[in-house]
Amino acid sequence: MLKVVVFIKQVPDTSSKAGVNPDGTIDRARAKRMLNNFDRYALQKAIEIKRKVGAEVTCVTMGPPPAIEVLVEGLEHGADYGILLTDKRLAASDTLATAYALHKVVGYIGQVDVILTGLQTTDGDTAQVGPQIAERLDLPQISYCEGLTIEGKTVKARRVVEGGFQNVQTEMPLLITVANSATPLGHKRFTEVAQVKEMLRTPEERARRIKSVNLDDVKADAARTGLVGSPTVVGKTWKLGEVGGSCKVFEGEAVETEVTRLLEAIAADSRNLGDLLHG
Repeated sequence: MLKVVVFIKQVPDTSSKAGVNPDGTIDRARAKRMLNNFDRYALQKAIEIKRKVGAEVTCVTMGPPPAIEVLVEGLEHGADYGILLTDKRLAASDTLATAYALHKVVGYIGQVDVILTGLQTTDGDTAQVGPQIAERLDLPQISYCEGLTIEGKTVKARRVVEGGFQNVQTEMPLLITVANSATPLGHKRFTEVAQVKEMLRTPEERARRIKSVNLDDVKADAARTGLVGSPTVVGKTWKLGEVGGSCKVFEGEAVETEVTRLLEAIAADSRNLGDLLHG
């Protein structure tokens, strides 16, 4: 049976208001939480592999204790196991530190045939972590994958490229980043949701299927994680304004007159919106 790992992440809900900490990081404590939209495609691909060719699927996430919620969601969709990498020393990790920590989790799991990730996250938008994990593990990688077939240990994939698509083939083990043009995550099945609810009521079964590990458990060097292990520096952050609010419409017969009124209103705005017009 194939061993499949799918990396998923809990991110601030895009419909909620999340502040910014003084160090430039997101104030996650204030925001509602959700499964990263891009990771939903990777999770769907993992479930498809399980149902088509047979596989054991393990969801892995990194974050504070509440991130276990996305592991439960993954199990409700059909995954078999979940691993939460949680450690206060991971706080403020950039993509380099995150990829380092996550590749250590793969080593902790052991033999893996296929690793799946989403393209990127809605709270970072870098699309760097998946490829960096592949490099650290010295694995072939297929990025922007929207479809694949598995024959034995051979993977044939269709990946999106500018202006079209590309058909590629490689052998396991490998890492795949799944495009958001792939099959969306399907609905949960009643039987799997019921099984997970029963599992959560049984401490022994919950401990067997969902594990929490820290940096020491996965034999990671704490100095290469968190803020201390992250070379990325946030130079400056600023708030452009609240989501929503009032809208002022300038109407009139002469376009030139209304444009002048608009520019005057921008210059007089207390939020210094005029600075945006000058770079």
